[in-house]
Amino acid sequence: MKKYEAVLILNPNLSSKVEDFKNEFNQLLSENSFKVTKLEDIGRRQLAYSINNHNKGHYLLMNLEGDPSKLIEIETKIKYNESIIRHIILVVSNHSEEESVLMVESKNKRSDINETSQRKDSAEKTNRGVK
Repeated sequence: MKKYEAVLILNPNLSSKVEDFKNEFNQLLSENSFKVTKLEDIGRRQLAYSINNHNKGHYLLMNLEGDPSKLIEIETKIKYNESIIRHIILVVSNHSEEESVLMVESKNKRSDINETSQRKDSAEKTNRGVK
């Protein structure tokens, strides 16, 4: 069994249906004797350049293990899936147990947004005289 890392960028309009997509993709992988050892749902992010008139994409990062002979069939199905706007599957010698840089950045961004909104809420309450 070889080890792989996969990055999928999904159509941002399907962000609400990501769970359905993940279930379907897991089924495709299991049918082809692949196993997902780690899945990171990064969420919607700004793309570096426009892809199919999309400026954002929903990122999924996966660590996979499986039979290399079945990889071509998986790539073919990915290629014709309209939900996926970009993908890459890389062979790796070892999987990293740490969170990816994208995941860390998105968590930091979310916490910054939460802190900012909390500050705004407290500032608005202060301005209204509410304590």
